[in-house]
Amino acid sequence: MSRFIFIQVLAFLSLLIFPNIAFAELKQNYYANICPDVETIVRKAVAAKLAETPITVQGTLRLLFHDCFVEGCDASIMIQSSGSNTAEKDHPENLSLAGDGFDTVMKAKAAVDAVPSCKNKVSCADILTMAARDVVQMAGGPSYPVELGRLDGLSSTAASVNGKLPKANQNLDQLNAIFAANGLNQTEMIALSGAHTLGFSHCDQFLNRIYNFSKENPVDPTLIPSYAAELQQQCPKKNFDPNNGQGLLASDQVLFTDTRSKQTVISWANSPKDFSNAFVKAMTKLGRVGVKTGQNGNIRRDCSAFN
Repeated sequence: MSRFIFIQVLAFLSLLIFPNIAFAELKQNYYANICPDVETIVRKAVAAKLAETPITVQGTLRLLFHDCFVEGCDASIMIQSSGSNTAEKDHPENLSLAGDGFDTVMKAKAAVDAVPSCKNKVSCADILTMAARDVVQMAGGPSYPVELGRLDGLSSTAASVNGKLPKANQNLDQLNAIFAANGLNQTEMIALSGAHTLGFSHCDQFLNRIYNFSKENPVDPTLIPSYAAELQQQCPKKNFDPNNGQGLLASDQVLFTDTRSKQTVISWANSPKDFSNAFVKAMTKLGRVGVKTGQNGNIRRDCSAFN
């Protein structure tokens, strides 16, 4: 059984945010009469990128989360800073986003636009959504139909990120508050947390847990000692495949230690099918956040720049 399916579900949202929820009439097969082969085109481009570098999975999936959590799912995270405008991607909280995630979307966009009938007819936001679904499936996770029909956003500012990213030491109440403010409940938060098994972190997000947790316990006692020792050796980067007692970030571990969320974690760890079903539902709901329509968006010719 694949690593993604068998994971012990823990929170990945310590680095992420959710915006106000608002979505248009998204639908499956939105491009059936516009660019009928778009999903196949994107999938092939993603597979080619993944063959070049495994970090394509983590990079693309995390890019989707960071996009949707600021100003909605509108590919605003793709915009390059220019002139006097510092874009979202250059906010300090986004500097750790892997370049391979951006490259995946850019290559998929190029592949789509290489088809004359599809050129400039598929949004970057939808391409990112499809690419994220594809890397999940290629990593061994569930394949699922995606709702499409998003437009690309017309604004991207670093200021829009300020104060919205949860910190690595957040507790369950804080995580639930962030989700609840955007229409997502605790169960959906835990389901989406499965994505963290594909990620990595930087030392500054968890150093206090392995060296300076408290005067009495330099190492966080909720960590398995052997795992803590391994982190001390392998910092700054560590795969997030967390078993019980191996949630790298404090906000990961809290889902197993807090009695209000622990049973869900255990239940899904023992039932990969139930977890997959919950994950697909949560990802679909996530994809509806902040969707742009009408005069609020357009289809970018270049995902990294406004038209």
